Amino acid sequence: MEASSSFWDLPFFFSVFVLVYFAGYFIVFRNWSPETRSEASSCLISFLHGTSAAVLPPRAIVSDCGGVFFSGCNTPSQITVLDFSSAYFFADLLHLAASSAAGDALFAAHHVAVLFVFLTCRFLVGQGACGILALLALAEATSACQNTWALTAAAAVARGTDAPLAMRLRRRVEFPFYATYSVCRGVLGPVVVYKMTSFYVSGAADDVIPRWVWVSWIVVIVAAHSVSILWIRNLWIQFFNDRYPTSGKKTN
Repeated sequence: MEASSSFWDLPFFFSVFVLVYFAGYFIVFRNWSPETRSEASSCLISFLHGTSAAVLPPRAIVSDCGGVFFSGCNTPSQITVLDFSSAYFFADLLHLAASSAAGDALFAAHHVAVLFVFLTCRFLVGQGACGILALLALAEATSACQNTWALTAAAAVARGTDAPLAMRLRRRVEFPFYATYSVCRGVLGPVVVYKMTSFYVSGAADDVIPRWVWVSWIVVIVAAHSVSILWIRNLWIQFFNDRYPTSGKKTN
C-alpha cells in the first residue's frame, strides 16, 4: 500500500459531509418538518457522495489499475476515493442513529457492512481496491436519479398539496431511475461480482489478501446486491400496480 495518501483525508471528508448535512437541516430545508428535514439532508449528502463516487472511481481505476485488477496494490488516488466514501457512510450512519424511521435499521446494517469492506481494503490489506471501486461506481451511477426520487418524496410529505412540481418530477424520474438501477444492480454488478469471485476462488490473491477477508467481502457484496434486487423488484411491482391498477382484476 502506498501509505501517504493522507491520514487526514477521512476526518476531513467526514467533516465536509457533516457540514453539508447541517447546512441542509438548518438552512436549505429549515421550513420543513423535523423528520422530512433530516431525510432531505441525508439526500443532500448522498447527492454529494453519489455524483462524486460515480466519477472518481472510474478515474482511479483507469489511471491506476494495472494488470492485476482484483488484487493490485491500492494507489493514493484509490485510497482517497475509499476515504471519501467511508466518510459519507460514517456521516449517514449518524443520521440513521438519530432517526426512527421504518427501515433505517436495514440501511444502517448496509452502511456498516460497506464500511467493513472499505476499511479492510484501505487499512488492513491495502490491496484490491480496483474491483471494489468498480462496484462502487456501478452502485452510485444511479445516485442522481435515486436522490431526486427520494428528495421529491420528502418534499411531497413536507409541503403536501403545495408540492405539485415535486410530484411531477418524481413521476418523471421514476422509470429512468428504476431502469438504470435494474441494469446496474441486476446485470452489470453481478457480472463484476462473478469475475471477482472467480478470481479469488482460483487462489490468485491468497498471497496478498487473506482468504477470510475476500470471503467476507464476497458475502457482504452478494448480500447487498440481493437486497438491492429485491428492493427494485418491489418498486417495479408498485410502479405497474399504480399505473395499471385494474390489470390484475377479473372482469365479470
